[in-house]
Amino acid sequence: MAHKSNDAPWMRGDRSRNENWPLRQKRSDTHIWTIEEKYWINLNTRSDMHLWTYLDKNNIGSLNDLINWN
Repeated sequence: MAHKSNDAPWMRGDRSRNENWPLRQKRSDTHIWTIEEKYWINLNTRSDMHLWTYLDKNNIGSLNDLINWN
């Protein structure tokens, strides 16, 4: 069996996968500063805000949408 990469080719950064190999969902209580550091973006908001709060306030469906939107 060939070894599979731990990240998706279209995504920046390293995202782990579950046992069936789809990308695992990012925890919604992750702080914005973690996202900014990992994906090299500046979201111009408080760094201690949670990801789900930011997504909800900006009507963004997922972390992937956020990365592609920015």
